[in-house]
Amino acid sequence: MVARSEKRLEAAVLRPLTHTSRRWYLWVLFLVLLTGGGLAAYSHQLKRGLAVTGMRDTVIWGLYITNFVFFIGISHAGTLISAILRVTQAEWRRPVTRMAEVITAVALMIGGLMPIIDLGRPDRIPNMLLHGQIGSPIIWDFISITTYLTGSLMYLYLPLIPDIALARDRLKGKIGRLRWRLYAILSLGWEGTPEQRRYLERAIGVMMILIIPIAVSVHTVVSWIFAMTLRAGWNSTIFGPYFVVGAIYSGIAGIITVMYVFRRIYHLEDYITEKHFRYLAYLLLALGVIYLYFTFAEYLTTGYKLQEGEKLLLEELMLGKFAASFWTFVIAGLVVPILLIILPWTRTVPLIVLASVLVNIGMWIKRFVIVVPSLALPLMPSAWGVYTPTWVELAITAAAFGGLALIFTLFAKFFPIISVWEMEEGWEQERARAAAGPASTGMVAGPAIFNPEPGGASYD
Repeated sequence: MVARSEKRLEAAVLRPLTHTSRRWYLWVLFLVLLTGGGLAAYSHQLKRGLAVTGMRDTVIWGLYITNFVFFIGISHAGTLISAILRVTQAEWRRPVTRMAEVITAVALMIGGLMPIIDLGRPDRIPNMLLHGQIGSPIIWDFISITTYLTGSLMYLYLPLIPDIALARDRLKGKIGRLRWRLYAILSLGWEGTPEQRRYLERAIGVMMILIIPIAVSVHTVVSWIFAMTLRAGWNSTIFGPYFVVGAIYSGIAGIITVMYVFRRIYHLEDYITEKHFRYLAYLLLALGVIYLYFTFAEYLTTGYKLQEGEKLLLEELMLGKFAASFWTFVIAGLVVPILLIILPWTRTVPLIVLASVLVNIGMWIKRFVIVVPSLALPLMPSAWGVYTPTWVELAITAAAFGGLALIFTLFAKFFPIISVWEMEEGWEQERARAAAGPASTGMVAGPAIFNPEPGGASYD
């Protein structure tokens, strides 16, 4: 029975690596065209300059920096949350950590490109490395994001090694020679010996301890790009924790959405169960309440003092030209998701997924509300700055999301999207505890075949 269950898991996870449907090709074609359209728009921007965007002397940042902050935010989905769940030994994490770690790596890649796209002369980037001032928050940002991306790629790759070896062994003769050779190289000769497992667990343990402070520092530094100025709306000491909480909030929502997509497409209901959605929903609820508190505290203290610049900004946010964006963020990004999760009769998988989608829509709008209104605020008695995104910015933004989906789709085509070895390790630990007696039983369960409840693993 045990061997049959492990074979079922391996078959479910490895099947997408060898079977390709027509819908998959159509989906990839759509994403390629979407990404290609963005590349064409960027080529047009390089030739014509930033005049083809809606950014001008007043509003110097727009959708590109909004996307930058958003993607860096959802990158906290994987490495940080996965590391915290590993440190706390939350056994239910096992089917979802791989997806979370991929989100981190891909979102960092896409987000890191946004400031480059925002530059009118990207050919001058080497000057930042050669002549950059260490006192500049932009240099801090470059260092922190580069470090985080490097660490996240390592943290993604290390737990992937045993599953690459599994694909190498199980798919030999079923895939092309070049692809099999790639698996053979990336698996680093993994055979699953006790010594190899000991070194791997030690390396993962070191990385998960290092990655938590790195992840927290990254979005703190991103916030300092704004908070280190005296501009109304940005001049705040709370921006560091405010940004970090918002990043984790949107990151958890990203995990829930991705989990649901792969659960449906790859038929992983036996391994990604309702309880996984519910546990992540509890985390989403907690972060949502904290973020709502930060939002309330931020605008209450600003509104109570009503300094001249802050007063103008608040009027436009609450009642003026940016009111629609601001209240959409508050209602769709905070109030509705919190209510959907806090009420027991709406805490179902479809509504939890709906809440996660609303969170990320709301959090993208929140990033826009942070970036643009403060720049549009006149510093001298004059008209407000005007910013209307052009087709170039919209095409590049669409390409950014399309590129993220494309890389994720290709990753799932070449590598197992669930960590098979961690799942099997969890079952072994549970069986050992069960054999030792009822008092020793832990939190891990196998798929439906081991679980007396209908619907799959309990991971309670």
